[in-house]
This record gives sequence, structure tokens and C-alpha cells, in this order.
Amino acid sequence: MFGYVTVNKPELKMKEYDRYRAYYCGLCNVLQQRHGIAGQMTLTYDMTFLVILLSSLYEPEIACEKKRCMVHPVKKHTFFTNEITAYAADMNVALAYHHFRDDWQDEKKINGLAGIAILRKKYGRIEKQYPRQCAVIESSLKQLQEYEEKGEKSLDLVSGCFGTLMAELLVYKKDAWEETLRRLGFFLGKYIYLIDAYMDLEDDLKNESYNPLIDYKDRTDYEEFCHEILKMMISESAACFEMLPCVEDAEILRNILYGGVWTRYYAKKGKKKITVQ
Repeated sequence: MFGYVTVNKPELKMKEYDRYRAYYCGLCNVLQQRHGIAGQMTLTYDMTFLVILLSSLYEPEIACEKKRCMVHPVKKHTFFTNEITAYAADMNVALAYHHFRDDWQDEKKINGLAGIAILRKKYGRIEKQYPRQCAVIESSLKQLQEYEEKGEKSLDLVSGCFGTLMAELLVYKKDAWEETLRRLGFFLGKYIYLIDAYMDLEDDLKNESYNPLIDYKDRTDYEEFCHEILKMMISESAACFEMLPCVEDAEILRNILYGGVWTRYYAKKGKKKITVQ
């Protein structure tokens, strides 16, 4: 379900893309330091967005270093890390753990069982450090599973579960920006859930799996219907972002929210345009 919140690379300036990669590589590096290679394998673009957003908002001191890594052993490249990188790494692993658990419970996938075994102790430590976030992750995914099992048809209800989850992850600390961050995360989470459903519809029909869009697929305006819903979700999220006093890396964040999140959608439709109209 992850991997949608990324950049629209062609529209970024080179120096902006270099900064984005530095945050991404920094998160990868911290995942390896805190959770080993297994943790590093859970890396997502979505949590890179979280690092950049919260770093831009709270402006923590950033450590910048250049070094080689296992993925890029030949040439040194830049790593940006700070206290928020560690937080995002832990949330990344927490989400991966629950993803593996769902894979095992729902489809008895062996890789799900293996993932649970590898990440169980790591998740236990994360849960002790971040009980609020982990409790909401668990309750949201449990509610979502219940909706899916009974074939819930309300797009608002099912997507709202993932919205609640994302809203909690964006609240790094309770302060004056909590409400705005929650709203931003809520609509971003709904967008992620719904675009994932849109992208997976054909496979879900073939596999007879649950998908909340199945009951809408025969509408003559199905494509327009889906696009309008997705546009409403990400527009609400972007509007919340504009309420935050983000200056550093604000253009990277706008690139993601106004263009990058549409990359896979338009790639599927065979279009080049990836900005909200």
C-alpha cells in the first residue's frame, strides 16, 4: 500500500533532488543502524516524506555526511539525518511489522510469517517507546480488517481507517501544530488507501479479493469518479500543508503533494501530466 508519496523527479531542480536523496539515504542508513539489514529492507518513500515534512516544520539540527554504503559502494554520497530520521525509521519498521502480520493472517504468506519472526522484537522495543502511535496503528488496522471482512462499501469508512493511522504518525509531538498535522495525515492516508484500491482493482477482481471500488467499477463515469475523489483527498492534505510554517525544503514538499503522489496514477493511465488540476 506504500510507495505513492514520492517526488515528481522531472519537475525538481537538481539541487532539490539531491537534498531529497540525502534525506532518503539518511533514512536508509538509520534503518540499518537501528534495526539491521532487515529494517533497512523496509525502507519506503512515504516515510522519507515524513522526515522532510517534520524536519522542515521543527528545524532540528541536521547531520550531513558523505560516505559509501552497500547499495552504492563505489561513490560517496550525502546523508542527512536528525532526530526525526530515527522516529521515521521506527515508524517504518512498525508499519512493516503489521504488514507482514496481515499477510500471514489474511493469506498465510510464508514471507509474512518470516517477517513477523524477524521484526517481532524490534517492534516490541518500538511499541514501548511510542505506545500512542503503535496503539493507533493496531486499532486502525484491526478496524480496517473488520470492514474488509464484512465487505464494507463505504469508501469514507474504509479509507478513514488508514487516514487515522497516518494522522497519528505525523504527530511527532503534541503542540500547536498537532491538529493541522493530523488533518494533513488523515487525508493523505485516505488518498493512499484509495489510490492503492484504484491501482489494484483488476488484480483484486481476478483474485476475488476485497476492494471498495468494485461496486463502482460499472459506472459510466468510473474514471472521473475516482479521479475526483483522489483529487479531493490530496487537495485537503495539501491545503493543510500550506498552513504550516515550512520554509526549508518547502518546494520539495510541494513537488510531492502536488505532483509526485500522482506519478503512478498517471503512469497507469499512460499520461505524462502529474499535477492536480
